[in-house]
Amino acid sequence: MAEVTAADVKKLREKTGAGMMECKNALVSSDGDAAAAEKLLKEKGLAAVEKRAGRSTNEGKIFIKIKEDGSRAVLAEIACETDFVARNPEFTALGTALTEKALEKGYTGVTEELSAMVTGLAAKIRENMALKRIAVVDAGPNEYLTRYIHGDGAIGVVVKLAAGEAEVFRNEEVKALAFNLALHIAAFNPLALSRDKIDPAWLKEQEEIFRKQMEGDDSVKGKPANVTDNILKGKINKFLKDICLLDQGYVKDEKISVGKALEEAGKKAGSALDITAYVYYKVGS
Repeated sequence: MAEVTAADVKKLREKTGAGMMECKNALVSSDGDAAAAEKLLKEKGLAAVEKRAGRSTNEGKIFIKIKEDGSRAVLAEIACETDFVARNPEFTALGTALTEKALEKGYTGVTEELSAMVTGLAAKIRENMALKRIAVVDAGPNEYLTRYIHGDGAIGVVVKLAAGEAEVFRNEEVKALAFNLALHIAAFNPLALSRDKIDPAWLKEQEEIFRKQMEGDDSVKGKPANVTDNILKGKINKFLKDICLLDQGYVKDEKISVGKALEEAGKKAGSALDITAYVYYKVGS
């Protein structure tokens, strides 16, 4: 049987993250073969991961990577059991590597390869982890992608702007606006981009809810139908202003709407600006 030295144990421990005695026992069982010992430890770790699969993963981080040429953004949510692990540098490195891999391979959703990357770290750290979801946002020649990550990665947002000319996005003020719009979305989580994006059937349900609420309101009872109809329209209008991005008060100047901020920035930059897409991710939601 080959001799297992302290240096061998130390090297295997640094590579796998396993405990000292586990590394020593794996080397002994593998007759000093480091590769076989590493495989053995990995198998044990993966088996332990399967046992922990039922544990809740309410912590985690949102990771975002934008391609160097600005043509695609990838958002990923990786979940774990504890905030301690979510702050682990290896967990952060995993998120970076995973989003880079998704861009490199052109993945647009969760794949076996990406999930295996997560499982590999889970086996090493010995905590249940999961790649919850991935979103991809593509941008054309006259479009621009920007991102915002809140705090330690609890919320992540990607925004896509469109303009008449790509040169507009070299303007630092336009870039700042794009970033602030992503920040705004992170803060207010709008339900829809604009009123025409709201499902009419869903809006009808909300209208019926408001109508029922008004029926129990003593200040409304007994008023003429045309008055109650106007009150209802006012409530619906306020509701839409609260949930539609373009109608919301702009985070940097609540006296104007997001739509107005876009309009003013476009006039100043010399080209109309539009938000054509956005993605909002929050850990656990």
